[in-house]
Amino acid sequence: MNQLSPTPQAALRQLIDGYRASQAIRVAAELGLADLLADGPRHYEELARASGTDSLALYRLLRALASAGVFTQVGAQHFSLNPLAECLRTGVTGSLHSWAILSDEHHRTWTALRHSVTTGKTAFDHLHGTSVWEHRKHNPEQGRLFNEAMTATNALVVRSVIDAYAFSRFGVVVDVAGGHGSLIQAILTANPNLRGILFDLPAAIREAAASFEHAGLAARCQLVEGSFFESVPPGGDAYILSRILHDWTDEQSIAILKKCRRAMTGGATLLLIERVLDAVNPSAEATLTDIHMLVMTGGRERTVAEFESLLVASGFELVRSISTRSAVYVVEAVAV
Repeated sequence: MNQLSPTPQAALRQLIDGYRASQAIRVAAELGLADLLADGPRHYEELARASGTDSLALYRLLRALASAGVFTQVGAQHFSLNPLAECLRTGVTGSLHSWAILSDEHHRTWTALRHSVTTGKTAFDHLHGTSVWEHRKHNPEQGRLFNEAMTATNALVVRSVIDAYAFSRFGVVVDVAGGHGSLIQAILTANPNLRGILFDLPAAIREAAASFEHAGLAARCQLVEGSFFESVPPGGDAYILSRILHDWTDEQSIAILKKCRRAMTGGATLLLIERVLDAVNPSAEATLTDIHMLVMTGGRERTVAEFESLLVASGFELVRSISTRSAVYVVEAVAV
């Protein structure tokens, strides 16, 4: 028998109440429940002792998450990992542990969405009196959490970009604001004759250094500290801005692009790795991400035509946009 479709009220109620599941997942991540279950099913009371929680309340949390498909309830009192819960473990490829914890900051900012819609200004700045970037600079733990979340969620993007674009024709690739360097490391690993430059703020570069040593790539990649609002290292054949411009307004994006153009010789390649909005009927994921940029950073997701406008205003010519297996495109431009 076919199940009846939910009524409009039920469907809308499910969307309205979506915060319940996200907050439950966040708390599970903060308590490290997935790591506690890494060796197999455990009784909820044992998990409560290990996590320092009230046993009955923890049971209710785990039961709710299991009913939502996160964790599996084994019998009446034991719980185990499943594919979704595996993604909440730390130290595993594609982990969403840090992203789940970071969602608390996101959720609190989204409560001021009306301010952004009414004024066109950033909700985070309204709530905190400063930008998210300054906030993270003065709250190192939040900055570390953000970098961890970006590195972990970057795995699929990195693989899809490597598969979609041929970097072998370049000699030196500059990864601008590349965080811990997961993208440039993957590019260098896949292209043994290529050299790289990772450029980012001092805190990110300090944290990146050990991973380049561990990967055996320190000799092939120069780590440079700085801000792309001030200057960008010269000497690259290709410059990458991976998921950077969506954090910034059009005016700020043009300023960043002009700093890149100043560092580049004519004919050098610029690669924007970004989500590209369909001009008509974009996906819900894409449009909600666009609103997330509005409330968190003041940035936005863009169409190809909107990227082209930024590029032309900054001394570039759009060459093509290349789809990947992930949500991002590689938008290729050349310095003119």
